[in-house]
Amino acid sequence: MNGWQAVLAALLPSVGVGLIFWFAMRAIINADRSERQALARMEADDTRAGAAEVSEP
Repeated sequence: MNGWQAVLAALLPSVGVGLIFWFAMRAIINADRSERQALARMEADDTRAGAAEVSEP
């Protein structure tokens, strides 16, 4: 095996696992961000609905 091929063979598994980890963490963080935005919208809607009920005679 050539010198460069040995280096690539040694580094490729670590780089591959690192990329998988990065994609997984990015997906988790994006899902968390979307969930927080949805919860904030739901709470804002509930607050508006509660304020509308209080202001009606």
